[in-house]
Amino acid sequence: MLERLQKIIARAGIASRRHAEELIRSGQVRVNGVVVTELGAKADPQRDRVEAAGRIAERPSEPSYFLLHKPVHVVSTMSDPEGRATLRHVLRGLSGGIFPVGRLDYAASGLMLLTSDGQLADRIFKKSSRMPQVYWLKVAGRLSDDEMQQIRRQAHARMRRLRAPGAAGSEPANPWYEVELSDARRDLLRRALFALGHPVEKMKRVKLGPLELGDLAEGRYRPMEPREVAQLRRFIEKAVLRNEREVWRSGQAEGAAPARQEKRADRHKRHPGRKSRRPAR
Repeated sequence: MLERLQKIIARAGIASRRHAEELIRSGQVRVNGVVVTELGAKADPQRDRVEAAGRIAERPSEPSYFLLHKPVHVVSTMSDPEGRATLRHVLRGLSGGIFPVGRLDYAASGLMLLTSDGQLADRIFKKSSRMPQVYWLKVAGRLSDDEMQQIRRQAHARMRRLRAPGAAGSEPANPWYEVELSDARRDLLRRALFALGHPVEKMKRVKLGPLELGDLAEGRYRPMEPREVAQLRRFIEKAVLRNEREVWRSGQAEGAAPARQEKRADRHKRHPGRKSRRPAR
């Protein structure tokens, strides 16, 4: 059966569907030795030899899922044209076919999801901009209550101070803060803090959707437990359903407005001489 190359590559765990499209456009995909650059191209995974980025797309037996505590000053990709440290340096000893889902800033640390499940990764990519993420931040100086209210209004992000374990007496002059936001709001938050004179000094992601960093040490990774994979799948399914409901409601609202306008116009045609009952202002 013919399938799109993106699907074959993603299922083989070489890359997500989105990244697979980039590989196709850049001429890094071959079918039976012939370079293919058309996104709509298809192949038969049972008969054709599909190669992407120098690797043969083979059907994996079981997908793998890992959680990583990315260190600071590591690019959240498997390669970097500028020669900086990448996830490949951190993931030594991990078998091939694993790739990151989403990205984390170069100067940030914290939780990242790694998998060989290209189909799940593609679904997460589509919802990543709205996936709730919890960060711990350290900024220059100390935010006042008024400044935190400004951040809430400008960046739509609620911040709260974190008390250090075992701390007693007065709070430190340079405390940590916790904030929940999405990818789309992260840069907005940085700009808002910078404008207030409190640039971000440290940023750590401690939660990604239903997944938590916990006590995983920086630079270490671990396989996800079956219950965590199940939680992630349920989370994605609910996100898809919410999105479908919102699209449906939006369509209903857009269709209702023209209908009301047509009804008023039709009533006016039937009673052209009728005056408005609204009192004059």
